Amino acid sequence: MVATTEQIWKILEEVTDPEIPVLTIIDLGIVRDVKIDGEEIEVIITPTYSGCPAMNMIEVNIKAVLQEKGFHPIKVTTILSPAWTTDWLSEAGREKLTKYGIAPPVQGAYDKSALFSAERVVPCPHCNSSNTSMISLFGSTACKSLYKCNSCLEPFDYFKCH
Repeated sequence: MVATTEQIWKILEEVTDPEIPVLTIIDLGIVRDVKIDGEEIEVIITPTYSGCPAMNMIEVNIKAVLQEKGFHPIKVTTILSPAWTTDWLSEAGREKLTKYGIAPPVQGAYDKSALFSAERVVPCPHCNSSNTSMISLFGSTACKSLYKCNSCLEPFDYFKCH
């Protein structure tokens, strides 16, 4: 079956992140390119961080959804440069995170300076209060930190900046 890049991008919107199932790989911005050479489809992806355990499952899911739609052969290529950044997260993805109860990354903030700067203000995804504090740098997955809201007292994950 001959495909167009627009068709493939649309189909890839069905592939969700195994760790945060409300986000698609398009929301995350990890799909860098789609190339079509004859009948072969190549999907180029960048992991949210090197060694992300979800990438193998994402590759399997990309191949599965495209094969279900009748496309083959399919090649998934992982590139590490340029490194993924939370700036690639779509606005729709940020909204989905908040509705799911995960605070999206604070724009313009990078965790590398966390040891040397003031604690970042992360709004609570439940009540939108800025009166929050980090409980642990490490949350339910390596890409998240655990926070609590001092207003509504709910704990929540914060999607770390990269």
